[in-house]
Amino acid sequence: MKILSAGLLGLKAEVIEIESCLGGGELGLFSIVGLPDKSISEAKERVRGAISNLGLKFPKRKVVVNLAPADFKKYGPSYDLPIAISVLSNLYTFKKNIQDSFFIGELSLNGDLRHVNGILPIVSFAQEIGIKNIYLPFSNFVEASLVNNINIFPIKNLKDIINFLIKGVELKKTQIFPEIKKEIYYPFDFKNIRGHFQAKRALELAVAGAHNILMSGPPGSGKTILAKSVVSIMPPLDSREVVELTKIYSVAGKLGDKKIIYARPFRSPHHTASPSSIVGGGSWPRPGEISLAHRGILFLDELPEFSRVILENLRQPLEDGVINICRVFGSLSFPAKFMLIGAMNPCPCGYFGDKTKTCVCSKNQLDNYQKKISGPIKDRIDIKINVARLNINELSSFQEAESSSSVVKRIIIAQKMQKARFANLDIFFNSEINHETINKFCFLDVKDQFFLKKIVEKLDLSTRAYFKILKLARTLADLRQSEKINRQDLNEALFYHSGL
Repeated sequence: MKILSAGLLGLKAEVIEIESCLGGGELGLFSIVGLPDKSISEAKERVRGAISNLGLKFPKRKVVVNLAPADFKKYGPSYDLPIAISVLSNLYTFKKNIQDSFFIGELSLNGDLRHVNGILPIVSFAQEIGIKNIYLPFSNFVEASLVNNINIFPIKNLKDIINFLIKGVELKKTQIFPEIKKEIYYPFDFKNIRGHFQAKRALELAVAGAHNILMSGPPGSGKTILAKSVVSIMPPLDSREVVELTKIYSVAGKLGDKKIIYARPFRSPHHTASPSSIVGGGSWPRPGEISLAHRGILFLDELPEFSRVILENLRQPLEDGVINICRVFGSLSFPAKFMLIGAMNPCPCGYFGDKTKTCVCSKNQLDNYQKKISGPIKDRIDIKINVARLNINELSSFQEAESSSSVVKRIIIAQKMQKARFANLDIFFNSEINHETINKFCFLDVKDQFFLKKIVEKLDLSTRAYFKILKLARTLADLRQSEKINRQDLNEALFYHSGL
């Protein structure tokens, strides 16, 4: 009898057939073949212990379990349950037809099923290929319930499913249909941030068009608190985005007690993190921080302190929204459509250009510090803004600013305009407009074209910078709920991109 399960390679699943037989040779020998890793090889002891401790018969003859296809490397403990069922099929007669079913789960020695990673992409794959039933650990069923049109059977112990297969005791299938529109609490709100009206305007512009932004300012000026407040002005996740994010976090083993990801992610890795932890990878490639920030924020504080390798690795995902990881067995792609927020000091000491403290850095130190961020990376950052320290009057005379809930209403309207504009294209935000369609969506009259041309020539801006200014102007017009870009939009876009 072939028991069906599934294996993961990145976010993609593949059908795995588990079959077993009893043969001659050394009594009590238990062998698993089919390119298993160490965790699967150790399944022999977990399966033997679980079956024996439940009072079931375990074969005395040699047991050989094959995981097919043999050229697909298998890893992880999720094959314990199908291996146990396959072994028992040699000793017991099953009363249930399980040819159209998937079995997933790690066994403890008393037969309990433990939580496994990557359930959601497996259940989605099972539904796509026509699998009718899936049997999985009870702790995974909330996550699995995001997929419709498949029967989900949450199992607490191996004994439950054995009674179902051998004795015909019915199992309860569960479909809870989790609520997607869940109220999210954000600890940081724009209304509680004093001053910084220009920086908050820049962040509103960045979110509205999914533009990347770099904030520069002295220590203690408020760059970090501004960055942390950005998720509070981002529109809530839709159902498709919830499934996308939950799949990534499930494969990465980052779901924890959340079960489902409802809030937009805010990832802030330290500059000492390794390249593979940021972009993804490992012997069994897993999503890195840039994929965990998908549909949310990747905040890189002290941007120049990150290694050049990490910053250069960001070039592809910033441009394409995906990261390709190449290994001997092939190439994997993880989604990485995030909004980058970078923060940096203007110089090594942090006080270059500060009105109250004098910078002690030499010109050579300043030049070397600025060169840590390469030109191609700077070119991919749409908005650059200086965040100055607040003076004592601005700090003491606190006046409540506009709340995040008020700002997000404008952003939602602007993004709805973008979705309508790009309805027939594979584009969602203004930042994704390509060179072929930019003249259509970022149209300027003759006078404004001449104005922008003169500015670009005077500042010697790159082609990418020219297009980014147009895209920023397009987003500024959307925030005004206008389809026409005017001179004010261009001037503001120039200021936020070039600091003029």
